[in-house]
Amino acid sequence: MEHTIQSLRLFRFYNHYRIVVGLILVGAVFFKISFIDPAQQKSALYQITTICYVSINTFTAFILLAGFQATSRHIIASIIFDILILHVLMYASTGVQTGLGNLVVISVAAGNILIRGRVGTLFAALAALASLGIELNQVFNYDAKVDGVVKAGLLGIIYFAAAFLLQNISKRISQSEELAQERARNIIELEKLNHQIIQRMQTGIVVTDEFGNVRLLNQAALSLLNVDDERKLPAQLKQRQDLWRANPNIRTEPFKTSTSGTILQANFTQLKKDTGSGILIFIEDTSKISQQAQQMKLASLGRLTAGIAHEIRNPLGAISHAAQLLAESESLSPADSRMTDIIQRHSGRVNGIVESILQLSRRKQPEAIENDINEWLTKFFQDYTLSHSPTPEITLKLGLENPIARFDPSQIEQVVTNLVDNGLRYSEKVVGKPTLTVCSGINKRNDLAFIDIIDQGTGVSTEDIDHLFEPFFTTESSGTGLGLYLSRELCESNQAQLNYYSNSPPKRVELNKEHVSSDENKQAAGEGLVDKESSTGSRFRITFAHHKRII
Repeated sequence: MEHTIQSLRLFRFYNHYRIVVGLILVGAVFFKISFIDPAQQKSALYQITTICYVSINTFTAFILLAGFQATSRHIIASIIFDILILHVLMYASTGVQTGLGNLVVISVAAGNILIRGRVGTLFAALAALASLGIELNQVFNYDAKVDGVVKAGLLGIIYFAAAFLLQNISKRISQSEELAQERARNIIELEKLNHQIIQRMQTGIVVTDEFGNVRLLNQAALSLLNVDDERKLPAQLKQRQDLWRANPNIRTEPFKTSTSGTILQANFTQLKKDTGSGILIFIEDTSKISQQAQQMKLASLGRLTAGIAHEIRNPLGAISHAAQLLAESESLSPADSRMTDIIQRHSGRVNGIVESILQLSRRKQPEAIENDINEWLTKFFQDYTLSHSPTPEITLKLGLENPIARFDPSQIEQVVTNLVDNGLRYSEKVVGKPTLTVCSGINKRNDLAFIDIIDQGTGVSTEDIDHLFEPFFTTESSGTGLGLYLSRELCESNQAQLNYYSNSPPKRVELNKEHVSSDENKQAAGEGLVDKESSTGSRFRITFAHHKRII
């Protein structure tokens, strides 16, 4: 026995049919259009039965309208009730001769449609036995013709034929419904699966309509674009979309949605839909491509430095050794002694440059792990202050958001050590003591973790900013000019960015050498890039890629 929601809907229509049939039967009584045999004197039973039939069906209609949910038992009871009532009317009239058997056929058929299963055969059997019993009663008690029994038998065959036919039809309908429901479930599951795949893709996916309104935006695109309003494209991306629509054959330039964000590449393609056209946009983080290029560059640099080590260090050692021996001569004049000091000092500087390049080329691939930045910084500065004398004055301002990032601790430790050493040295020149402020947190605009190293030095001059991260560039006579360059290379190997910001508002400069407008300066203040406690000095920010998007 099977009962579905569709059966409940059909049962409501069937109950309306019962009311109409009952009203017709009641009307036949009042207009004296009946099939009652006057000799049998059962007109009272016929009239009472029709009135009760209409009343019960009307009451059923009202409770269904009130929200009553009929069950299989209620439907079975209603069908059996119809069969019995119709046979009572047949009994109160002239039997199967009245034509009420046709209504019984409809009730049996309706029962097999509403309730699928073997119970439909029960309806046919009950109707057949009732019809046959009424005709036998007519033959034995009222001397009716035997032809009525034959008609009752034929009517019973019709009952069973209708039941079996509709059972087969209902079975096929049920199978079709199950297949349709299964396909609907599969479509829903595929839709959910596609949605999960799109949302978990590392490539940003954006779908817009022909007017540029966002229809779909996955999590990667939301993180990369750093948008405030998910319904609109960022201005940089909208500009490139307009350029692509004007000329679909061009490849748009990479862009950044914020000055501290990652460099992104957008690729566009046209979507054809029934309701119009749309544009599919792929947003790619170029940091992985940069990392691959970085690895190729390091491989070439490794071959170069091997030659440098062989060709430069050996004669350099000889020069340094000869200058050392010359300095030990007792007959050396003061002027010559100063010359030997210059030779040894610059020999040491050249040796430091070679050592730095060798360190860069020998660097192993990063072994990135997930790190709690606050916990990592606390441990790092505990070890750092213990190994330096006098103890530097370092202020840690750890973010409350518990920033998480994936990086190689040993490589980022080299970066932070270099930045802290530089910051302490420049602060001491200005304020007379080695002091520094280190901050951590999560950028609210792009949900990326960062570390800020802030000194109280004089900052970097405007003419030197564009060359700050170039190799061999230095403002000190004793420096090699590779510290910041190596730090930036290590950051890029860990899919991080190293940016420089001036703490002197309103100017602010970052690694990509683009001068920032006043609007962006306001944005920088909103992101916490300008130190409110210091109006001078430099701020170096390490911005890490999202820890859930790094492979």
